[in-house]
Formats: sequence, structure tokens, C-alpha cells
Amino acid sequence: MAAPAPAPEKPSALPGGVDLPESAGYRLKKALLGPPLVSSELHNEKLSKPIALGVLAPDCISSSAYGTEQMLTQLIPAVGVAGFALVMPVTGIILALLFLLTLSYRDVVMTYTKAGGSYVVARENFGPRVAQIAAVALLIDYIVTVAVQTAAGTDAVASLLQLLLHTNIDHEKIWITCGVVVLLFYGNLRGIREAGKAFSLPTYLFILATGLTVVVGMIRLFTGSLPQLTDAQLHAPGVIDIGHPGGGILMGASLFIMMRAFANGGSSLTGLEAISNGVSAFRSPQGPNARRTLVIMSAILGSLVLGVSTLAWKTHAVPFSSGSPTVLAQEAHLVFGQSGFGNVMFAFVQIATALILYTGGNTSFNGFPFLASFVAEDSFLPRQLTIRGHRLAFSNGIIVLAVASLVLLIGTGGDLTKLVALYAIGVFTGFVMAAAGLVKYNWVRRDPHRTMKIVVNAAASVASAAVVVMFAVTKFTEGAWMVVVIFPIGVWALIRTNGRYRAETAALAAAPASATTAANTRSVVYVLVDRLDLAVVKALHHARSLRPTELSAVHFMVDDRQAERLQRSWEAHHAADVPLEVIECPDRRLRRAVAELSARATADGRTDVTLLIPRRAYGPLFGRLFHARVGDRIAQAASRLPHTAATIVPFDVTQAIEELGPDLVSAPVPTAAAARSEGSKGRRRVVESAGPEEDRAPATPRADGTTAIADLHWRNRASVRGQIRSVNVTPVSGTPHLECELFDETGGITLTFYGRRAIQGIQPGARLRAEGMVGNTDGFLTIANPSYALLPPKKDEPEANA
Repeated sequence: MAAPAPAPEKPSALPGGVDLPESAGYRLKKALLGPPLVSSELHNEKLSKPIALGVLAPDCISSSAYGTEQMLTQLIPAVGVAGFALVMPVTGIILALLFLLTLSYRDVVMTYTKAGGSYVVARENFGPRVAQIAAVALLIDYIVTVAVQTAAGTDAVASLLQLLLHTNIDHEKIWITCGVVVLLFYGNLRGIREAGKAFSLPTYLFILATGLTVVVGMIRLFTGSLPQLTDAQLHAPGVIDIGHPGGGILMGASLFIMMRAFANGGSSLTGLEAISNGVSAFRSPQGPNARRTLVIMSAILGSLVLGVSTLAWKTHAVPFSSGSPTVLAQEAHLVFGQSGFGNVMFAFVQIATALILYTGGNTSFNGFPFLASFVAEDSFLPRQLTIRGHRLAFSNGIIVLAVASLVLLIGTGGDLTKLVALYAIGVFTGFVMAAAGLVKYNWVRRDPHRTMKIVVNAAASVASAAVVVMFAVTKFTEGAWMVVVIFPIGVWALIRTNGRYRAETAALAAAPASATTAANTRSVVYVLVDRLDLAVVKALHHARSLRPTELSAVHFMVDDRQAERLQRSWEAHHAADVPLEVIECPDRRLRRAVAELSARATADGRTDVTLLIPRRAYGPLFGRLFHARVGDRIAQAASRLPHTAATIVPFDVTQAIEELGPDLVSAPVPTAAAARSEGSKGRRRVVESAGPEEDRAPATPRADGTTAIADLHWRNRASVRGQIRSVNVTPVSGTPHLECELFDETGGITLTFYGRRAIQGIQPGARLRAEGMVGNTDGFLTIANPSYALLPPKKDEPEANA
């Protein structure tokens, strides 16, 4: 798959000489993550069944690497070597549950062919509030998956080093695991794509490596040449405590111990929902292709789990308290032997295992941000999670996932057994919601095989719910209590977030009666000033562009000498064309004084007031240390007043200091007349193109017949091409016309379409070729009612030679 093309680099200088330098933070982001990707590069790659299996299945299939080991961690300390035999019936129950869930999810992928899995199933059948149970379950599942998969991957690496090179890295494993998470985090911020052959390779390598281990192991078992760990090896340093069989059912294993083993072994079924979360990524027909891939994935998972459990039963591969060497590593070491070829095969198994486990962790970096964006679009999570970042990834979701998984890893020390204790509640709750949703879906329809579907999904839902209860009870003291506590709090928090968003939407939609009637007849603009400088000049210029009924500058006097200086400066620098009103504010309650001014102006019920507040923007450090941000507080207070709007007019003082440099001390105080000379930067002024006809240099057309905007002349017919930067639509009460600013690499021009308020395709970012007579509107070049043609995106258009 070809990498998306980066957005073309834009110079910091804009048309018209406006300098807009990139911030230090943005330059750092670009250096770390690369140039930004444009939105047009966002597309979805459709996957064939083999590629989809490799891309979507690593989380599920890789769980066979640690599922059997997690069963043994509960059985061996309780019943000793008898636990190797007991692992088989527990495996059988898990495989039966796998079969039931596979039947259920075959129905899911055929019914719901868009991304979202159990969240979408629950939302469509039980409503958005109940669906938050599935949302919390899946979000927890994704977080724990990153921790479990990367920790298990590091255990595979440690096992390779320990058994092959006799090197112990137990103390470094947690930092290696955290480093892998950071690399996954960084790679996904840069825009790693889940699709593609490269990401499917670890899955097939693991299937091949583990499959060979199982097949060769079975051959050696039937031929009587499969070795078994000795008693001395079973009691080697680092091995978990070996219990002793006693009286009671099942050779000393109580039902409670069997339940604990089953709960741990249930981690083998994690990732089963991955196909349902990615149905939309399949090629058509999506449902049938996803269903076949799901069945193949479940068959491979079941075969590997059964094979690894059988080898553990016969070889007595025992878990170690540190997590390494793993049971699978010991089996591969025993099956292939310690010869040269055996060591190569052992290394191949461990490398393939580490790769698929790390890749399985990466699938969460694709799934979590997308799920969070779905939930946020439904207004149950902060809407910042719906925003695509610098490289078109959901960056905020990636950050949240990375931080949460790192905290979880450090809190548990990267211990896989402790992490598994947090795993199954979220996973199986998602199974419950998906299966229960399909029960309701089929209940209200009269589809073929309806009864069978209801029975299968009801059984899957009940069985999954039983696993959740079993896990909460048997693993409560080992960490499951955290999920039991966090889960309802998470659901409550999501519902409260939605309630807040709904209240805000209702408040904004409930416009007062006056807003739905005719607009007020008077518009008053007050420019709040404390001294006369460039910031005030810019605010005055903006105030004039609003064309108010009444315009005045207002100074609230808290210091009479400062007020006198301001008045003298106002008169001396020709600002008297804008009246300056000085209002006494003896108690220095500026926000109260502003409210009283606005109340007086709007008392007649026919006046709208706009407050323009110049804000001098400084560097973040000096701005907070040496300057009060009074304007922001005034604007916040004014926003609560009826018929009053407050607008901050920023002015970058830091940039002004850099531009003036050594001449700063001698720089003249700007006049109000200077404000009137400030134009709209970038657009061509008529005066720039005017002049005697004989003095005008003929414009040189481009190869495609268009003229550069910088070469246009007033009252000449011309053809131009460029990109629409902005579109201005007139209000409904005004004369219909649509204005858009068209820019090329040399400048900009306004295109005006009279009699229309909207034109399909005329929108910011669109590329356009227009032809017409160059005219004049308010001193700027315009083309009225041009003939036009929409152009393809620039990357698809052949370059035109100038």
C-alpha cells in the first residue's frame, strides 16, 4: 500500500506580504511526525480475506501463546502435576464456548456490516444509553489488550534469550515493554495503517511456527520420542509453587480452582470480536467475506489452543513466576531439541510469537481511537476524540490509550498473570451485549432460521454473562475488583457526559423570541481602549468594517491622569473622527461598568451592542508574568448580557517587537488614519492595476490560457484559476449573492455570483477556473458573475507551465 502523500509545504509568508511564522510547537511536531497529511488522503483500503485474516486476527490468534499457561498458573499450585491433566477438560470447555461465540458472531457480521462491533449492535437494539455498557467494556478491553499483548511479547523475547543464550532480562522486561508501547504510540501518531500485507505477515509467521511446533510435537508424541520435564526441572529456581494432590473432587482440585483456571483460560478468546469491528474493511460482499474469515480465525485459534494444551499436558511445561521462559517456549525447546536446526526453529517460534503479540497490541491503537470517535460522535465522550490530527489519525484517542496502558503496565509491573485478571470482564461483557442485541434483533423479525438464531445468541449471551460473574468472583482479590469498581463509574460518567452535551445543545437551540423576529434596527460598536497604540488602531479598523450605526471608543477612567493623557494623544494623532467617551469607574469594577454601559445602550430594545476589546498578545511566559488578561474577563462577563456581543481583536506584540528591532524606541505612535489604510491582505487593489492603458504591460498567459492574478488589470477580461480560500454568503434578509475569494500562488481576487446564496461545489478548498470582466468593489479587484469550471484536486491535475 502506497504511503499517503504529505500536504504540500506552505511558505510562512502569505500573499500580500503577511508573515505568519510557524510556532515552535508546530515545528517540533512536524520534525517528529513528518509533514501534515491533507484530508483528501484519507481513504479506506478494502481487504481480501487472506489479508483481512492477517490484519484483524493477531489479537485473537496470538492469545493461544499464553492461554494454556494462564490455566496452569491456577492449577499447578493447587494440585501439582495433576494440573497438567486437568488442563485438558478446561481447554475443552473453552473450545465449546469458542464454538458458541463463533456462531453468534457469524450472525453479527452478517447483520451489521459497519465498524463498531458490539457497541453498534447494542446501540441499534437497546439505545445509546445501554450501549455505553458495551462502550466501556470495549474501551477497557483495548487498554488491557495493549498491556497484555506487549507484556506477553516481551516474555517471548526473554524466553528466547534465556533458553538460547542463557541471558536473564527479568529486571529489564517492564522497561522493554513500556518502550514497545511508546514506539507503537509514536508510530501510530505518524499514521501507521492497520491494512496492508506487511501487517498480516506476523500472523502467518506465528501460525506457521506454532503449527509446526504442534504437528512435530504430536508426531513425536505418537512415536514415543517426545521428551518430558524431569522432577528436578519442575522444581527448578523460578518455577511457580508446585502443589500436591489431595482428597476431594477431581484429584484435589475444587470447583473454585477449576473456575479460576477457566477464567484465566478465557483470555484465549480475547480478540474474537475483531472481525466484527472491521467488517467495513472487507471487500464486497462484506458480510459473507467477514463470516468466512471469522470461521477460519476461530478454527485456527481452537486448533492452536488445543495443540498447545496437549503438549503442555504431555511435556509438563511449567509456568515460571517471572513469566519467562513461557510454556510455549519450553514446548518448542523440547519439541525441536537443542541441535543446531532445533535452535533455529526455536528462535523462529519465539521471534514469530513476539512479532504477533506486539502486532496484536498495535491493533488496539487502531480500534480504540475509532471506537472512542464513534462514542464521542454520539456525545458520550469528549468531542476532542473525533478530531483527526496532524497525520489524519485520531491523535487524542491514541494519546489516551498509550497513557492508560503505560499506567497499567507500571502498576502491575508488566506481570502477565496480574494483567489477565483485568482482562475477561471487559471482553466477555462485550460478548454479552452483542449476543443479547442479536436476540432482540431476531425476536422482532421473521427471518429464516429465526428460532435457531435466537437460541444460539441467547446461549452465547448467558454463557458469556456466567463467565463475567465467575471472573468477578474468582479474580476479585487479584485485581478484578478494579474493573468491577471502574466499570459502573465509567458507564455513569459517559451518561453524565451525554447529559451535559444534550443540555448544552438544548440551551443553544432554545433561542429567545427576539432572536427569531426581525433584527434590531440599530447597531452600536464600542471599542474599549486604555491607550492609543497599534492594537487599538487595528480594533478601530475592524470596527469601521462592521459599518455600525454608531461607533465610539470608550475608556473607563480609573486614573484621571491616564485619562487626560489618552485624550491628548487621541486628539493629537487625528483620531477625533472616532469619538472617545471617558466613563468614570471610581470603584475599578470594570466588568460591572461594561455591563452598565451595555444595559444603557440596549434599554430601548432596538439596539445591538458589539464590544471590541483589543488584546495585546505576548509570549506565553511573559504574557502571564507581566500582563493582566483583563480583556478576556470582560469578554466573558459581556457574553452573559442580552443583545451584547464581545469580540477580542488580537495583536501580536512579540512579532511587532521583532519587526521593529533597533528602531523600537524611535517608532512613531500610529494614527487612526493608518487604520483606514489597512487593507485586506492578499487581494489585489484596483490602484495596483490602474494606470494609462498604454503604460500597462500585457499580461503573459499561462500555457492553459489563464492569467496570474498578480497580472490582472481593471476593466480587462481575463481567465484565472486557483483555490477558493473563503466563501461569504449573504443573510436571508439581504439581496442574494455569493462571494468567494480565489487565490493562486501570486495573489487573490473576489468572485461574486449575484442572485444566488449557494452553488454546489463552490466551497473552501475547491479548485476553480473562472472567466469574466475584472471589476472593482470597495477598491479591490472582483469578477462579477463569472463563467466557471470546477477543477480536480491539485494532485490529480497536470501541472500547467507558466
